Amino acid sequence: MSAPLRLSVLDQSPIAAGSTPAQALRNSVDLACFAEELGYERYWVAEHHGTPALACASPPALIGPIASATKRIRVGSGGVMLPHYSPLHVAETFSMLAGLFPNRIDLGVGRAAGTDPTTTFALQRDRRQASPDDFPQQLVELMAYLDDDMPQDHPFARLTALPGRPEHPDLWLLGSSPQSGLWAAELGLPYAFADFINPQGAEIAQHYREHFTPARTLSEPRVIAAVWTLCAETEEEAQRLAASGRMMIALLQRGQLIPIPPPDVAQRFLEKEGVPLSRRLVLGTPDTIRTRLEAVAEEYGASELMIVTNTYDHAARRRSFELVAEAFRD
Repeated sequence: MSAPLRLSVLDQSPIAAGSTPAQALRNSVDLACFAEELGYERYWVAEHHGTPALACASPPALIGPIASATKRIRVGSGGVMLPHYSPLHVAETFSMLAGLFPNRIDLGVGRAAGTDPTTTFALQRDRRQASPDDFPQQLVELMAYLDDDMPQDHPFARLTALPGRPEHPDLWLLGSSPQSGLWAAELGLPYAFADFINPQGAEIAQHYREHFTPARTLSEPRVIAAVWTLCAETEEEAQRLAASGRMMIALLQRGQLIPIPPPDVAQRFLEKEGVPLSRRLVLGTPDTIRTRLEAVAEEYGASELMIVTNTYDHAARRRSFELVAEAFRD
């Protein structure tokens, strides 16, 4: 008998039109506590910069308060955009979090900038030229710090004595393209695929599983699929609530940045503009949502789904996570 499908949360800290980023961050802490009550496995917070739609620019700054407010649920980054930072800085920061919250901290890292080119450049410490595209080297260095596996003759060898030892975070590689799957397989890392960005990832996940190289910390491939999901009492209400996120994404693709609009405003916009569904949305009622999510998990060979839900109304977002959790109770 196969293990039950695990459910987790990826929180992008959505900012509702007319509200504030500070309230969005407080909503994230509130939702994390609620997710723990509902039995979710882990709670990851995302990194975005320079946008009025999403509030969390620093996952470690939000992970600490969330871990303090909860007791059981794993808390982590979904993810830290490694090109913005030195691997040592990331290793030390998440080592400290792991030391404070043992066996509860995940470090999900990604290659994407999480923002536009101008903001990416503004985040650089050295602005004499663009930063090099050396993510694979950064990732290997980060792993060496976390695993205390730096070659003894390496000039950074002594720096593996991280501040949170003996505790350590669990490292995950995030991605939405074939290259991330290749790196995860080669390095023996668990892999979290962003279906909400690229719903064509089943073959990428399969290639990762087939070419996975066992590592000291992970003997078998492990896949999470992060899926844009919304559950409501009726199909019509789920469609209505999802319109807010759809409008925000549609305008983002046109280079326009807006906070999360009210659903009625969003519905009128989508109808007027004739905006098609450009990516997968798993919408439904408590009677249908489980079957639809299980189909996505089977497609990816995923043992865990990470639910992404951005709504205008925080209460509606809480209710969606509650209905999904109830749907999976046997």
